[in-house]
Amino acid sequence: MTFLKLLIRNRLAAAGAVVMALVLLLALITPILPLPDPDVTNTSNRFVKPFSEGHLLGTDHLGRDLLARLMYGTRLSLAVGIAAAIFAAIFGAAIGIIAGYFGGKTDNIIMRGVDMLMAFPYILLALAIVAALGPGLTNALIAVAAVNIPFFARNIRGVTVGIAHKEFVDAAKLAGEGHLRIILTEILPNVIPVIVIAMSTTIGWMILETAGLSFLGLGSQPPQADLGSMLGEARSALITNPHTSIVPGVMILIIVMAINLLGDGVRDALDPRLRSGALTRPRPSTAVARTSEIPKPRETGTMVLTDLETQFHVGQRVYKAVSKVSLHVEPGECLGVIGESGSGKSVTALSIMGLVASPPGVITGGSARYDETELIGAPYEKLRRYRGDKVAYIFQDPLATLHPLYTVGDQLCEAIRVHHKVSKKEAWQRAVALLKQVRIPNAEGRAKVYPHEMSGGMRQRVGIAMALANDPDVIIADEPTTALDVTVQAQILALLNDLRKERGLSIIFITHDFGVVAQLCDRVAVMYAGRIVETGPTQAVLDDAAHPYTRRLIACVPELGEGRRELHAIPGLPPAVDKLPAGCAFAPRCDKADALCQVGTIELEGNGTRAVRCIFPETKLSEDVA
Repeated sequence: MTFLKLLIRNRLAAAGAVVMALVLLLALITPILPLPDPDVTNTSNRFVKPFSEGHLLGTDHLGRDLLARLMYGTRLSLAVGIAAAIFAAIFGAAIGIIAGYFGGKTDNIIMRGVDMLMAFPYILLALAIVAALGPGLTNALIAVAAVNIPFFARNIRGVTVGIAHKEFVDAAKLAGEGHLRIILTEILPNVIPVIVIAMSTTIGWMILETAGLSFLGLGSQPPQADLGSMLGEARSALITNPHTSIVPGVMILIIVMAINLLGDGVRDALDPRLRSGALTRPRPSTAVARTSEIPKPRETGTMVLTDLETQFHVGQRVYKAVSKVSLHVEPGECLGVIGESGSGKSVTALSIMGLVASPPGVITGGSARYDETELIGAPYEKLRRYRGDKVAYIFQDPLATLHPLYTVGDQLCEAIRVHHKVSKKEAWQRAVALLKQVRIPNAEGRAKVYPHEMSGGMRQRVGIAMALANDPDVIIADEPTTALDVTVQAQILALLNDLRKERGLSIIFITHDFGVVAQLCDRVAVMYAGRIVETGPTQAVLDDAAHPYTRRLIACVPELGEGRRELHAIPGLPPAVDKLPAGCAFAPRCDKADALCQVGTIELEGNGTRAVRCIFPETKLSEDVA
């Protein structure tokens, strides 16, 4: 049902599906329709015009009814095109899977043979096959299927190579499963969507190829009709009686257009990256649909978030990823944002600069102000000027930052020259200096390599260098040290710490690591189920956490020299943000919760420096003495 819903949401694909359903239905019921025999000639009724009595679409040069020949010809052309696609998909997928799975010499021998076939123009190759086998619809089908096998083989081989070395395939090998069983149970289920997508986008041109062979007299033989042979027979009367060519030509156009539109929809609906609902054209920045007025900021700072709300609308479901989040960070300050995966940390950070994908993401309320400038709902050109210049982002996945086709030095230069008018030489010198700044050895040489030639840790350091390229005022760091070893992590944290002290850099640091929070962050905000549940100075929160969730998170962290201390895991799982419970979202997992915790809305309350969203906090917050 999900596939059908996603397919229907694409209006062009839905239109193609409706047209193809009608064409297929007509093709199926053709034998029971009250149509004259399509092969019976009547030369006394040659070239009867369309809409004549007894001949709705007229007749051809032999007086045969065009409507009857069109219906039977469409039926035959569809059958041949679909059959050719199925045969090409089966044989091509088998070749591609075997080559990609076994690799080595097997892959080289098979793919060189495929390359030899692809070296011939496919129409000439099809003509050669038909010439060798002889004219006929069956031989045309074989030729069309054969020339399309390399297309399927190459596509499926590429997908298989990426799957063949995955952990689940290695596990199957270690379990003692044979090659055939692994191919059928592990590889094939993962490539079936690609096969279906390839078939849906190739049936159209296979019908055209078959029609082309029939047009040349190498496919369907008289008196049997298909759409190509009808066009071939009508070409001599194209000027005097154009309807004999227009009728089959229009049907070919309708079928191929409908199949192509439907194929595009099938491709999008089966693509796991688009199942979130992003089937329409993505927006350059996150959609904003506020349900209330822009709130006035309650704090001051370089970056101030007030009651930010971000949701994901997928079908009828609404996922409240970020709910009424308020944060602020001062010049030279580092704010740590911590919480379990799925708590809304990254979505909060991406919302600031409009980087949440729309669709399905929508900012439904709140404010994000940089230096008194409202960013939520700002024009795209303004956001482009601020992104990477005033506000920089270090992504969790360095490959999301780096383009695989450009050297890292060129990408750093581009990041600099987009915002500042400097020469290529000056930008390159700056790029090399940035690589040295993030402790990359042989920076001059490394600037000339591509991302895939670097380790994960090196790529992460390049991402950090890119964030520092334009001396931003605010850096949003989304787990920037995840891919780094402990030594390099310490160096990067020290670098960020020095930069914020020297230049007054504000940092919003998203992490799972309390050790990083303790080392770098002045204040910490703890998130759970899209909300801030506790905030305050780092040391105060670590020493005496007020929210039960924060205390349980800290209890999960091992301490040096405390090997006998029991590590407490938090029972249960975080709630689904499309079905958040009333009251405290942590109540089902909290051993202090009672009926009051599951009623109404629990506000974030505190003194002036600390705040907690809890009716029964672990510790009572003292009055603000500041």
